[in-house]
Amino acid sequence: MTRPRLLITRRIYPEALEALAGHFDITDNQANDTPTTKEGLMAAIGQADYLFCTVADKVDGDVIAAAPSLRMIATGAVGFNNIDAQACKARGIALSNTPDVLTETTADFGWALLMATARRVSESERYVRQGQWKGWAFDQFTGVDVHGATLGILGMGRIGGAIARRAAGFNMRVVYHNRSKAQQEYGAQYVDKQTLLAESDHLIIVVPYSQATHHLITAADLAQMKPSACLVNIARGGVVNDADLLNALQRGQIRAAGLDVFENEPALHAGFLALDNAVLTPHIASSSRATRGRMVMLAAENLLAHVQGRPLKTPVAL
Repeated sequence: MTRPRLLITRRIYPEALEALAGHFDITDNQANDTPTTKEGLMAAIGQADYLFCTVADKVDGDVIAAAPSLRMIATGAVGFNNIDAQACKARGIALSNTPDVLTETTADFGWALLMATARRVSESERYVRQGQWKGWAFDQFTGVDVHGATLGILGMGRIGGAIARRAAGFNMRVVYHNRSKAQQEYGAQYVDKQTLLAESDHLIIVVPYSQATHHLITAADLAQMKPSACLVNIARGGVVNDADLLNALQRGQIRAAGLDVFENEPALHAGFLALDNAVLTPHIASSSRATRGRMVMLAAENLLAHVQGRPLKTPVAL
């Protein structure tokens, strides 16, 4: 019997590849792991019955139309804004994602980025590496305190809640804004967006990307923040208007930003590279070996469930 054909767009961990190899004829990108262009994806997907993609792959209506046999898409991520879910629904193509398994690791990284931004870690490390450090001084790389400050969280979902829980150890006041009022756990207080912006010493953005959250933070929002405030984005590129943020950082309208995601990544706005008050990382918030391994295995388990006629473990409701 002919086995279903599975296209895997990027290199995955060997344990997942081994689990899938017994059930699919696999075309993969294990050898060079280069990003797949839309044209390349359209050319590769033509004969595929199943697709294992990543957050970096744009699976739009054209790509889906180029795969007449496609039965299911498994993305190795929580967010699926890179996939045309309506086109999947119209074709009856199943879709799965990987929620929950990356919550704690992503929250850890949100805190790492917050601390690095507030305490000027990247800037001071560059200073040392470049041989510029000649001695100690009271006013050398003075940052802003995290303990006792007000932490604002924009988006109180799983990750937002995990970030709020960690704030207790820093004796922080925690405020948050969400589309709907989440349970006020961990002492977090619901406030409107304007209050969140005005009162946060540190603002962490963790909302999912959608048309409703596109450019949720713009110049007008940044103008409401304290000049001493730090902004951290571990959500998705496009939630923040990067051009507006760059301008605010250049003008000192806010103190600093820690950014793990960017509009049009990896082609981030070149102006960020020249800023000392921006900490930049390449979309790695969930990147621990254990967590990325769980993400890949969960995507694989969903593919295996579908091909074996079992319910998906983590389906996306279409």
